[in-house]
Amino acid sequence: MMAVTESQVLEALRQVADPDRGADIVSLKMVSGVAVKDGHVHFTLEVDPQRGAALEPLRQAAEKAVDRLAGVLSVTAVLTAHRPPPKAVSGQGGTGAPGAGKPAKAGVPGVAAIIAVASGKGGVGKSTTSANLALALAANGLTVGLLDADIYGPSMPRMMGLSGKPDSADGKRLDPLVNYGIKVMSMGFLVAEDTPMIWRGPMVMSALTQMLRDVNWGTLDVLVVDMPPGTGDAQLTMAQSVPLAGAVIVSTPQDIALLDARKGLNMFRRVDVPVLGIIENMSYFCCPNCGHRSDIFSHGGARAEAEKLGIDFLGEVPLDIAIRETSDAGTPITVTQPDGVHAQTYRAIAARVAEKIKAGGRTAPRFVIE
Repeated sequence: MMAVTESQVLEALRQVADPDRGADIVSLKMVSGVAVKDGHVHFTLEVDPQRGAALEPLRQAAEKAVDRLAGVLSVTAVLTAHRPPPKAVSGQGGTGAPGAGKPAKAGVPGVAAIIAVASGKGGVGKSTTSANLALALAANGLTVGLLDADIYGPSMPRMMGLSGKPDSADGKRLDPLVNYGIKVMSMGFLVAEDTPMIWRGPMVMSALTQMLRDVNWGTLDVLVVDMPPGTGDAQLTMAQSVPLAGAVIVSTPQDIALLDARKGLNMFRRVDVPVLGIIENMSYFCCPNCGHRSDIFSHGGARAEAEKLGIDFLGEVPLDIAIRETSDAGTPITVTQPDGVHAQTYRAIAARVAEKIKAGGRTAPRFVIE
């Protein structure tokens, strides 16, 4: 069986016409981001936001047209609707206090609070922390959802032990997948695990907005958002699109990681999002055989940084093979070893986060003397 090619995919899509515009979707330049890998096909349909909800049949027709090609094993088409930036309101310019004169951000229906788990750099265990924090919040009695906002490198399907595509009961909103009592949405459910997302910034922002607003989250006390590393489009989209209850910064103890963590923290402060605190991940290592403790990445740097910056230190999580193994297996340690010391650490951190959300994310300012 011959492998399907990108040109064959585009040729098939030329047979699909936009019913309102009277031409095929390729000629109308609605198709982008075509990716073909071992028979798995992914592409995006860029549409007018005012027509987005009505074009679900067109998306399905495009999928079916490609699915008929010989050699195609699976097809995923995603609608993205780019919205123009809001017009400036006279008299509400760039002076004054942060947030002054700005229109209120629309929340996600049914979701009481949204928190972002972020880091200034990759490799600090942010996604592992996000998954265990969400599960710890649930273990503490809250109704929790988990949004994987890392479009380029989604990891929540594997970490939460989930696979398959989400359904849509009404053809308009996706139903999140559920495991361990947590509702989860990720780009990893919509594309094959090894398919690269070759998307520009606006497409990423549109996909993120859709996963926020076009998903049937139901009623949640907290939606935990696992952010991609850095301070780019996804972070700004999240901060500007919804009223975040706050951000949790994850860092390892060494100076280079703390430098990047400080950038992430300052970004949220600049867009008027309260920083709930810092978690020090991979804080120390205890040998499982002899019990000897080693501070592989130094120790206490995040606590010292939190004190220096006048924000809360939420807790420290050790570098432990059990945390890594359970995360890789899709059985996070907070749910599979609920009485263990690591699960209790995550639950203590979750309790602090929940308390700060209830208090509005703000704490009284602290004077830091240097």
